[in-house]
Amino acid sequence: MSNNLLARFAESIFWLARYMERIENLARVLDVTETHARTHLGNQDWATILEINSDHERFSASNTRISGAAVIYFYLLERDNPTSIASGMALARESARTLRHLISTEMWFQINMLNGRVQALRKRDVTPAKLSGVCAMIKEGCQAHAGITEGTLYRDAVWCFYQLGKAIERCDQTSRLVDIGYRRAMISLREEDARIVDSQLNTMLRSAAGYQAFRRRHTVRLHTDEVVDFLLFDSDFPRAMMTALNDAHAILLRLEGRHHITTSADALKILSDLRLDVLKITAKDVLDSGLHGFIDGVQQRLIACTDALGSGCFGHSSDHGDETPETAPLPS
Repeated sequence: MSNNLLARFAESIFWLARYMERIENLARVLDVTETHARTHLGNQDWATILEINSDHERFSASNTRISGAAVIYFYLLERDNPTSIASGMALARESARTLRHLISTEMWFQINMLNGRVQALRKRDVTPAKLSGVCAMIKEGCQAHAGITEGTLYRDAVWCFYQLGKAIERCDQTSRLVDIGYRRAMISLREEDARIVDSQLNTMLRSAAGYQAFRRRHTVRLHTDEVVDFLLFDSDFPRAMMTALNDAHAILLRLEGRHHITTSADALKILSDLRLDVLKITAKDVLDSGLHGFIDGVQQRLIACTDALGSGCFGHSSDHGDETPETAPLPS
């Protein structure tokens, strides 16, 4: 593999993967919240989604109270919200446009089709009663994208940066989900409300598409420590944090070893250290020492890894991480 992949193309495919992974996760969390998440009063727990995405301040700028309709609109259609599905889909489509000569025709057509369907949605289409159908359409579109990409994208450095973006985003999303879900479950546990604890653990698993997989290992009632262990450390579950770390680490090794892209060395060092640290501990260690601090540490190191990719592989200035040269070659 020659190192003639332009930095902006490497960055575009990296972020295309992150946007598509993020969109699928958000659609699943919205759908699960409507169906399963409940507060102690029996109402749907829409505030959890704002906590997972750290969006309380942004949401409050345009909404006076948290309601199902407001949160659904904010995360599905609000163009001024950069974390909405409509915004993410537009960014994914723009990334794909810049990669038109590197991705397959099937990938390009499918992303265009899904983006068209999302952008055509109106407020009347995303009421709580219609949410499940809309989320199903989006999830199926994202899964079709994943399948087409798996079957058609040439497995050179472009494919590596796509897989790297997907793995880092998956690690980020699962760790956020566990952090907020565990905190809410502990509050309910202190209030001795077992029914709500079960609901929140069920919501955590289903939000990560892990309920059936978890039940293959644990057939009796849900336990908080087992759910945390499964979502963070089970290396056989595709969306577990550990699996994503292993995938990202393997891809960085492949970029360096097979494609001779040595400028990813700083990112590889950060991710290798993180992976080794996570391998040394157990769910019990994490829960005893404080889950939130552990997750916060993981998030900070994922950000550092992404920054290292920006300066090492995407042509960003180390002093100005948001600047991207138009035609800088990917250095070796």
